[in-house]
Amino acid sequence: MMREPHVEEHPVPPSDSESSFVLIGRARSGDPLALDALCDRYLPRLRRWAHGRLPSWARGALDTQDLVQDTLLQVLRRVETFEPRHDGAFQAYLRQALVNRLRDEVRRAQRRPPAEALDTDNASPEPSPLEMAIGSEALECYEASLARLRPEDREAIIIRVELGCPYSEVAAALGKPSAAAAHMAVSRALVRLADEMSRATSGS
Repeated sequence: MMREPHVEEHPVPPSDSESSFVLIGRARSGDPLALDALCDRYLPRLRRWAHGRLPSWARGALDTQDLVQDTLLQVLRRVETFEPRHDGAFQAYLRQALVNRLRDEVRRAQRRPPAEALDTDNASPEPSPLEMAIGSEALECYEASLARLRPEDREAIIIRVELGCPYSEVAAALGKPSAAAAHMAVSRALVRLADEMSRATSGS
């Protein structure tokens, strides 16, 4: 009996429209192309969100962009342990991992000698995209007002405004039935944020 010739299987490159939920499943199965696709998809978003969020005095050998890349790679190395519950779960997981890493860097910098803590050689002279959008003087007010919002409103603003995700992904992350519903949720969240900021600046 003649044997079937062995055909080596090659991973199929992911398409741009393939959901993160599907990519995570492929990555958990050992598909290296899915890992590359996840990296390409999330690295720019996380960099955009993190830019300017690490104080200049807290920067050491690694700058913020390096921390973002290192955090993403660390998460992807353990992707087989991540169990996605919905399409937006991985993004939320990544963001929390990055927040934790940034907090660790700040704590580490606070334990340095004063001379090193005041070193600003690595400071970026450029404002962050968020500072450019709302003004550097309003950034502190924005952060405080954002923290007072409901979790869903806060997440809607972060995902859409800070991470720059399309409304389809905002919908997946928030459990909304459509991009239009996500658009409405973001709009309402921004109105509530504006009210919070207005009350903060008026002192009421």
